[in-house]
Amino acid sequence: MNVHARWETPAEDEQCIGWAREFFVRTQPFASGGAYINFLTEEEADRIEFAYGATFQRLVELKTRYDPTNLFRMNQNIPPERQPA
Repeated sequence: MNVHARWETPAEDEQCIGWAREFFVRTQPFASGGAYINFLTEEEADRIEFAYGATFQRLVELKTRYDPTNLFRMNQNIPPERQPA
């Protein structure tokens, strides 16, 4: 589930942010517990592994093999494993 809350004026901020947060909290018991990777923000980098779940380690392995210098690091980055110096 993805909740999009939009409004037109700053005067509505408190009310609209409030209902969106309340809606999120009240629907939490029905959520799957996952995360959609394309909706994560830069501040949520700690949730990337969570979003990919069991697939994450395989993605790290692929990244280490095919992009060890982390050239492709934009968006929700999966860093390669550090290689021994």
